[in-house]
Amino acid sequence: VLPAISLDGFLHLDVLTGSWNGRAILKYVNTLLGNMNPFPEKNSVIVMDNASPHHVGGLRELIEARSVFSVEQSWCGLT
Repeated sequence: VLPAISLDGFLHLDVLTGSWNGRAILKYVNTLLGNMNPFPEKNSVIVMDNASPHHVGGLRELIEARSVFSVEQSWCGLT
């Protein structure tokens, strides 16, 4: 289960049988972006952790092409 949550509720929710991989993340984010707005409007920032599927080629370009602000954050070492 992978939810995209805003202050107003769910923007998108997907359930996948198996592991999330790069192809599944690209499909998920592409659908999610249809529910988001151009930056700096409400629901215009996407935050992802440093999970390996988030490093799939083309993901950043997909997000930036839709004028959504991407925040990259490595959670390694945080307690």
